[in-house]
Amino acid sequence: MQAHPILGHVALGYSPVIDRQRSVLATRLTVFPSRPDAQIDGAALLQALQESFPDGRSQLLRVPPKHAVTLVLNLAGESLLLSVLAAPPVPRFMIEVPSFIASDPAHSALLAAAALAAPLALKGPLRSPLPPAVASAFAASVVDDDVGTGGAGLPRLRAGITRLGELDGAFAKNAVAAVGWPFGDPPVGPAKTTVAPEIKTILELINRVDAEEPVDRLEALLKNDPTLAFRLLRYINSPAFGLSVEVSSFRHALMILGYQRLKRWLALLLASASKDASMKPVMFAAVRRGLLMEELVKSSDDKDMRGEMFICGVFSLLDRLLRQSFAELLRSVPVPERVRQALGSQEGPFQPYLELVQAIENESVIDMRECADKLMIGPAEINRALLAALAAAAQLE
Repeated sequence: MQAHPILGHVALGYSPVIDRQRSVLATRLTVFPSRPDAQIDGAALLQALQESFPDGRSQLLRVPPKHAVTLVLNLAGESLLLSVLAAPPVPRFMIEVPSFIASDPAHSALLAAAALAAPLALKGPLRSPLPPAVASAFAASVVDDDVGTGGAGLPRLRAGITRLGELDGAFAKNAVAAVGWPFGDPPVGPAKTTVAPEIKTILELINRVDAEEPVDRLEALLKNDPTLAFRLLRYINSPAFGLSVEVSSFRHALMILGYQRLKRWLALLLASASKDASMKPVMFAAVRRGLLMEELVKSSDDKDMRGEMFICGVFSLLDRLLRQSFAELLRSVPVPERVRQALGSQEGPFQPYLELVQAIENESVIDMRECADKLMIGPAEINRALLAALAAAAQLE
């Protein structure tokens, strides 16, 4: 990814935009200026983001009558928002505009001009109706509860989702999409539901790869689930993996990758194996957590650390995916000791990185800065890692 100086002057948080089928259609990116008085170049910011949120994705947030959105931009600070609105627009980026700015006549001309090329979303409730010329500039509204309506008659995005019940409630109230992480509380104790056969197969493969069993025994297990074999090869041959040759079989994969790199992709497969539609946002997060944690230590000479950080991120939501506590899961899923410390007891050298990733997901700039200070990582490095991880994850889908 190209180096963009602008990334050193902002903090980024993100969350998914989810449809009624629980698929993730787009990403909502929250952008905080490094200082309240910082003057951020909106055009430079949009240029940096275009690389990670390209056009042509199969799933898009579609807002009538003509907009197909890959990114929803939540810009913290009036100066930053106005700079982005005045910049050359990116049609696939929707920009949120707080109601107090929309209601200010001084911004009417800017909003009307920006809306000609890119969709705008009205954020928050209005104290009084907008003039028709301004109201027509908005393609959607973003609200933080199921009662708020934002702009009358606009398609509504319900933000701030943290639980599955809130997701269900949003769509019961006719939201077109929901924004947030419906993780809920971590489970305690053993699984309350039966583990699906394909997940059992992946867990068994991970155990056998960890034990470096002969490839014949691994292939024999995989042949019992042709669909799983197909998905594994699809992942390994994805653009994000960067192989120069096409992998045609499990044996070939093992020959090229080795046991440890193959285990990485089995972990990715496990994180995306659930057929429960409500788990789609959790799978979305797990893949990006793994890629982000790996990107954060990309410059490290410790190859084992990079691989283990990926495993740590991907497995960090396994308790939600399998509805089983980590105390139970870690008895059957082999993980490196540093991963076990982070997931099982929230300690060890990987824990601060996991906390940083969670702060980014929570879009909490205070927590992000505190975590970054502990790790002595600058904002440019964190933002580069985040955008690289989001771009790589999109290539896997």
